[in-house]
Amino acid sequence: MDDLTILNELHKGITMGMSAIEEVSNKVSEQNFQDELSFQYNRYRDSLDKVDAKFEEAGEIPDDVELNTKMMSWMGIQMNTLKDKSNSQISELLIQGNDMGIIKGVKLLNQNPQAPQDVKDILDGFIRLQENNIERLKKFL
Repeated sequence: MDDLTILNELHKGITMGMSAIEEVSNKVSEQNFQDELSFQYNRYRDSLDKVDAKFEEAGEIPDDVELNTKMMSWMGIQMNTLKDKSNSQISELLIQGNDMGIIKGVKLLNQNPQAPQDVKDILDGFIRLQENNIERLKKFL
């Protein structure tokens, strides 16, 4: 797998995380949880800036997340918060999404030992971001 393919997967994972936060933010009424979601969104933005910079260096444009993937995520959030919009429920959904991001990130890292170190560093940062998000979300369960 080449570094642009890895970066594309990272771009998709980051934008999905940002999209999930955007979707649940309007369901959160407590300010401390809103602040946490804003914090995490900004960390995703920082990661996305790094990925986008690598695409710019290569003169490439990242792929968009497929529409059906976006729709499935949106529907999942809507269905899972229909009856329960508690901080605990929303935290659980976000933790599950972060878990998927960790799995995807670790697989990419393990399956691409030949990737350039700067790409590995961005990927490792994404994994750490997801792990940190989970730890921070636990207090809202």
